[in-house]
Amino acid sequence: MGTPARHRVLPPPTARLLSRPEAAAYAGVSPTTFDRMMGDGFMPGPKKVYGRVLWDVRALDAAIDCLPGDGMSTEGVDTVSNDWD
Repeated sequence: MGTPARHRVLPPPTARLLSRPEAAAYAGVSPTTFDRMMGDGFMPGPKKVYGRVLWDVRALDAAIDCLPGDGMSTEGVDTVSNDWD
């Protein structure tokens, strides 16, 4: 019996451009959730290369870096200065 896809540990991608299922796995979510995140503006749109729809790993990294943490929105929060620094 195989390990469910959501519980697999993925190695870092070797390709710079990823398919939709690969991009979703890279972000750690299902393809359906990835589509929702893209629709909500949390994930970048794809590039189209010779009829293929592909996501750039660097754009995914940038989008993931901008996601709010701890279930809290960053709206109205000064992200430049931090009293703890």
